[in-house]
Amino acid sequence: MSYSRLSSGDSLPLYNRGSSGSRSNSSESSSALGTVSPIINARDSIDLAYYEFSSKRRKHGSSNNWANLILHAPKSVVVAGLLTIFVTSYLLSLQAGDLVYINEHLGTIGAELLVSVVSLTVTTVMLYAGRMRSNTRRGTLLVIMCISVILYWYDHGERFEHHGFYNILVFLLIFVPLNMAIALFYVLWCKIENFIVYFFISLAIGGIAASASLVHYRRVFDQGTLGVFQYTPGECQWTGRNIPFIDLLPAGTQNFWAGSMYCRPERQRIKASVDGDGVLRVACESKDKDVFVDVLPETRQWPLKDKDMWSGFNHLILEQVVRLPYSSSRPFVLNETTQAVVVRCGSSSTIVTRVSPPLAKLLVYVPPSDSDTRPSSSPTFSPESARFNVSGAPKMQLGRPNVIYLMLDAVSHRQFYRRLPKSAQVLKTLHRPGSHRLFELYRYHSVGFSTDNNTKAAYTGEIYPSQPNPLPIWAYYRDRGYVTARIEASCDDWAKKYIGSKFDSQEYSVGNRSLDYELSSPFCLPEYFPNVGNAYGNFKGPNSITAHCLYGRYVHDWAFDYLYQLRTELSEHRAKQLAQQKDARPFMITATFIEGHEGTGEVLRTLDDSLALFLESMRDSGELDDTVLIIGADHGLHMGLNFAFLQSGRIEHKNPFFAMSVPEWLHEFSEKYQTEHGSEKMSPFVANEQRLVTPFETHHTFRVLADWPEFETDSWKRSLFATQNAGRTCEEAGIGANFCMCKIPATQ
Repeated sequence: MSYSRLSSGDSLPLYNRGSSGSRSNSSESSSALGTVSPIINARDSIDLAYYEFSSKRRKHGSSNNWANLILHAPKSVVVAGLLTIFVTSYLLSLQAGDLVYINEHLGTIGAELLVSVVSLTVTTVMLYAGRMRSNTRRGTLLVIMCISVILYWYDHGERFEHHGFYNILVFLLIFVPLNMAIALFYVLWCKIENFIVYFFISLAIGGIAASASLVHYRRVFDQGTLGVFQYTPGECQWTGRNIPFIDLLPAGTQNFWAGSMYCRPERQRIKASVDGDGVLRVACESKDKDVFVDVLPETRQWPLKDKDMWSGFNHLILEQVVRLPYSSSRPFVLNETTQAVVVRCGSSSTIVTRVSPPLAKLLVYVPPSDSDTRPSSSPTFSPESARFNVSGAPKMQLGRPNVIYLMLDAVSHRQFYRRLPKSAQVLKTLHRPGSHRLFELYRYHSVGFSTDNNTKAAYTGEIYPSQPNPLPIWAYYRDRGYVTARIEASCDDWAKKYIGSKFDSQEYSVGNRSLDYELSSPFCLPEYFPNVGNAYGNFKGPNSITAHCLYGRYVHDWAFDYLYQLRTELSEHRAKQLAQQKDARPFMITATFIEGHEGTGEVLRTLDDSLALFLESMRDSGELDDTVLIIGADHGLHMGLNFAFLQSGRIEHKNPFFAMSVPEWLHEFSEKYQTEHGSEKMSPFVANEQRLVTPFETHHTFRVLADWPEFETDSWKRSLFATQNAGRTCEEAGIGANFCMCKIPATQ
């Protein structure tokens, strides 16, 4: 054929690779192109066929435009069809409803979103590899951009009822890497001779490496701090094919594009502290800057109606903030009820917290008779109720243990080890037989989709409260002489949100009834919790996929500061009381951390250093000798790629993390009591690690500790201090049949 017939509008790409072993030996090509060696690969062959067909059409008198119209019409139809599929499937993925609806249709939503990604990807590939005219390509790209903008404005919500923004994030997390990989493949195919051979060799090697990694991660999935998930005959197993593909992604892969996971330090260094007399002292790095103090309101005594986050809990806090000028020339004395202030120097700020009133001034709480939870005051109390008094046991510590419960929202057993490796290593060192022992639950199963049911089961013992005015578990402790404190690090109030509707009056204050100390105000400040727009967005607020920062530090660091202050104040006072042989008041602290509750599962990494330091301080201070420390989650992550597309993600959702450190004396008593009174003589700590247990057992564990040194035997039998039944089913454990993920193999 003659190349002289090429028109100016035609193109025949020939690639000179500079290789002496050229695949073309055509003398015609050599003479036409001089020293250039044409390499006609598969794609070039298509262009050559197109050229020859066009030439034949021109020979028969057909116009060039008519030939192009015939040749390009099928591609245009295919592109139009693909765009239709893209739009339709994406719109279908926007189906919305309440939490139950989303949970039931999540698989369908994920599949529809995946179809939209694939259809747009194929369209993009056709535009750049299908030899379309430049005008056609530009026009199609413009149409895609317009469609994308319209779809964004149609639904970019961040709630269950309108979740378009989450769809966009998931779409881009799949679409962008997929198209980058295709583009890289295309470029290398054009540049490297015999690339397809190298590609399949690399693909085989990569497949072998990925398979070996998956075998490793599948084994790691079952591992814990001191043990491993055991496939014991007769015990339930996780259902479905558990292949943890998500572990193939390096840490940070899912949100690296969202920005740094570090908090930018404040420009001005501010040193501020409060002494024992309540005097605030401030030293600002810049002497010429005016210093102001924002006194944050105390929320513990607020009624339920004022703690509704949907009705402006954060706005009410901001309205009650009092800003005062600070001068070093006169004492700045804080009110006794003030727990936190914000010190501002120029454009920089810092938070100062304290435990006030000091424990020495805190009166022992006397519960009202109409809500007293103590057995003798309970309306359901029976003198014949089976109870056990530890005082009759020889060589048994009669002092009541302290209790600290750290609730890590949306953190599965596997996610804890995946994202908190330092904490996992320190956790292992908490197991010191003779002083305190650590055990972990491998079949800990959530009883509901979200925080709602799981925390109600743990804090009240019921998913659906059977009595009006239900009180959380910390009220039980306060009624029995404990000092109770709670840290809400997400501008939220658990009682209002989850059991508030069960109270006869919204003027009732659950905090004032059940807590001695509460810290919530600092976490409602607009620098962290937006006071305009959606406070639970993807880039701001407690559910943000970026680092949770407040005044140059992680939000959880401010929570840990207050937790350290609580421990120091309460432990020192307890030690003084014991030294004087007085009745020392124990304490019960609960703290909630929200870092795990976001779609990528990456922000949890920021908690690792602080949590590891906290565990080290608990270990080294000796507090674990008389403190029960529980680190647990309500459920695993219920959003993101892992949950939406993989069975391993759905298993993780129903397998929250749970580990508990108990003093040696409590461990010894539990094993002895089980041997003497239990139907099964196996150690409860060894047995329960491999038994199916739920937040209901967590609740009864709390109840037993609150009653110590006397407890109801029924609560003991349902607690983690007693050996739970072997071969337990979801029905027996109180887990709904449609929610059960751990089944005995014969019944799967």
